[in-house]
Amino acid sequence: MPNDDPQTLVSTDWLAAHLNDPDLRVLDASWYLPGAGRDARAEYDAAHIPGARFFDIDEISDHRSDLPHMAPEPEKFISRMRAMGVGDGHQVVVYDGMGLFSAARVWWLFRLMGKRDVAVLDGGFPKWQVEGHPVEDLPPMVRDRHMTVQRQAGLVKDVTQVAAAAKLGDREILDARAADRFRGEVAEPRPGLRAGHIPGSLNLPFTALLDPDGTMKDSEGLKAAFEAAGADLSKPVITTCGSGVTAAILNLALERIGHRDHSLYDGSWAEWGMYGDLKVATG
Repeated sequence: MPNDDPQTLVSTDWLAAHLNDPDLRVLDASWYLPGAGRDARAEYDAAHIPGARFFDIDEISDHRSDLPHMAPEPEKFISRMRAMGVGDGHQVVVYDGMGLFSAARVWWLFRLMGKRDVAVLDGGFPKWQVEGHPVEDLPPMVRDRHMTVQRQAGLVKDVTQVAAAAKLGDREILDARAADRFRGEVAEPRPGLRAGHIPGSLNLPFTALLDPDGTMKDSEGLKAAFEAAGADLSKPVITTCGSGVTAAILNLALERIGHRDHSLYDGSWAEWGMYGDLKVATG
């Protein structure tokens, strides 16, 4: 069970105890890779935590970009959150249908917008269901709520900033993809991308931060995982992955162990792997 922190990670027991709090908002942020054969919205419609709203990661994104689900502009984020009845003064809890997979991305998005009262549900919907907590298939009652945001530009990096960091070595670049993808031994799930990783980056698969039941490891376990990956946490950290979703699990873990100087490369491999003029390392 995690050390409950409403700004990072809370347990199913914590959520069950607070489920009827008037200022609690629960978000289902389930998202799956194209080949997973799962429909996040259909699963939400069939069963979700009572009162949960569905957060569509692909829709609540910057559609001006050709890259997948890039962070939306603040105005769009505000508009979508108000329509979902999420606003200032709310405690937000985000979960997903894998346990701990895409929910951290939405936690990071809220952080990017300057909102700190947001936590990921440890173990997600699978743990919630296994423990016999209530679910429903009803749409939530939504009332418009005012929201103000203050975008925290330091939490996100673009390709130019990441290329500079890779060259200078002044920041640790951690890649959350599986080891065989990092080494370039298998094809990327998105067609047209080269295989490999950003030169100078280190591999820390997000699964190394999780216990077998899909919950996040405790602080000592997290620190050990970063150490095993060879990460120098005296440096600022940039996280990356396939398309900026599972990278956020690393950001959440860094926050859990008190390493505050971290950011996320939003374009991730979907961008880096596409451009032939950017160097790629393998092995």
